[in-house]
Amino acid sequence: MTARNSLLPAAFRTTRWTCVCKAQSGSEDGRAALAELCDAYYEPVLAFLRCELRDADAARDMSHAFFAEMLGSGSIGGADRTRGRFRSYLLGAVKHFVARQRESSARMKRGGGAEPLSLDDAEAREVADAKNNTPDSEFDRQWAVTVLARGLEALRLECIAENRETFFEAVKPLLTGDGAYGDQAALAASCGMNLDAFRMAVHRLKKRLRQCVKAEVAGTLDDPAMVQEEMQSLFAALGG
Repeated sequence: MTARNSLLPAAFRTTRWTCVCKAQSGSEDGRAALAELCDAYYEPVLAFLRCELRDADAARDMSHAFFAEMLGSGSIGGADRTRGRFRSYLLGAVKHFVARQRESSARMKRGGGAEPLSLDDAEAREVADAKNNTPDSEFDRQWAVTVLARGLEALRLECIAENRETFFEAVKPLLTGDGAYGDQAALAASCGMNLDAFRMAVHRLKKRLRQCVKAEVAGTLDDPAMVQEEMQSLFAALGG
């Protein structure tokens, strides 16, 4: 897997169908694109496996094995652009991988070739507790977090290019819903703006953030008409 520390912690790259097509080609560019896809979807896959296996260490090991197989075998070739969502393809692929691993483990156990998985009960409860979500919902939630973080990073880079990074960092809590309404007057004063001008500037940034997120979502779809539906799924996954 490519070095993930070259990316911001919460801003993994969102898969685009153009990258999928390159990955299917088997070329050097295709292999690079496939590695990028693995970086993009590491966290959603890990979230799925943590909930499915209820063992943090086993989930990390299986995530690495899944992506290693994908990188080594080019199994991305099964992704069908006409099916609409690469996200759905990847979720199906990791489920199939887990099923094959379990079948293999069961055969080894029947043959006496492996010991049963040891799982610490306290850790199992801690990992499984995660709001009692299903593995599928954990995958979707982390995918939504990834897309939103990527959209926020795109907006931050735009603000840097426009020499507005300081303003962006000041109002970021308001963009992400972490800032209280009553904080706006103090923030406006600290930014050297009156309250009305401040609110208008924040409103424009929120609008631009939504556009950035929609662009990220559109990159995972074949049909632009599906963007609004996918946006609704994104916010539903976040509980909003």
